[in-house]
Amino acid sequence: MRNIRMKIAYDGTRYNGFQTQPGGNTIQDIIESAIETLTGTRTRIIGSGRTDARVHAEGQVFNFHTDSRIAVERWALALNSRLPEDIRVVESAAEVPDAFHSRFSAKRKTYRYSICTGKFHDVFRRNFEFHHPSPKLDVAAMREALRHLQGEHDFTSFTTNHADEKSHVRTIYSAVLKEEEKRLELYLTGNGFLYNMVRIIAGTLIHVGQGKIAPAAIPGMLQGRNRLLAGPTAVAHGLTLINVEYGDAEK
Repeated sequence: MRNIRMKIAYDGTRYNGFQTQPGGNTIQDIIESAIETLTGTRTRIIGSGRTDARVHAEGQVFNFHTDSRIAVERWALALNSRLPEDIRVVESAAEVPDAFHSRFSAKRKTYRYSICTGKFHDVFRRNFEFHHPSPKLDVAAMREALRHLQGEHDFTSFTTNHADEKSHVRTIYSAVLKEEEKRLELYLTGNGFLYNMVRIIAGTLIHVGQGKIAPAAIPGMLQGRNRLLAGPTAVAHGLTLINVEYGDAEK
């Protein structure tokens, strides 16, 4: 039995998220069907994390166990020829140790949340960023708030699913808000993220930028461990999973 690791990018606009669910039409469903056409066997894939409906990825990782003898260098092109145009394998496949698990072996993940601040939304990027035309966001205040979120904290106030994880403690290694003309991009790198955590952080920062929440209120949100203390959950389509990092032995 071989363990194959692959990296994909996808436009999540028309899908119900990454992870299989009763309603179908997920990224996982599409990939598993493509693998079945190649091997003749229904194969379950393991994703590095689930992304919600309309959330995108530039570097989602998955692995699967298979008895197929298809050469590892053929997997990427073979799958891409069977996948829709909005789902692409973006790196050559790799055979990894049997113990490798795309989710549990991950060391770091990076997400981006994009905000269009122009008066009119960008028609070509409308499915990939949240449009916030006015009032002008206070970027300095948003960056000050971000500083309070870096490091190891209990992020209970920044998740909507309290039963899915044994611990809500996570470490954010890097939190950067980049400003360009008519656009803000939030980059978060951490050792893991709770359900809706990045979107709640983004929604909270938008409220900070609007003056509705003071940057100094962030430590109290963390200490209070209550979802009602933080800001709203930002819309899904502004979020993209950028990269997942593993140890050297598991690359």
